[in-house]
Amino acid sequence: MGRGRLEAFSDGVLAIIITIMVLELKSPDGEGVWALLSLAQIFFSYALVALILLISNEQG
Repeated sequence: MGRGRLEAFSDGVLAIIITIMVLELKSPDGEGVWALLSLAQIFFSYALVALILLISNEQG
């Protein structure tokens, strides 16, 4: 398998993983800023995982 095909495959896998992560996000129970702040830890963890995946993809 050529390098270009391997890069395209890994980009596709990362896109699928990030899409599944986003689809798993739930809307807050309440209204307003406080309801969003209650989900801040979850948003941070998703952003951190996405960042790790993107960095690992650039190095590979």
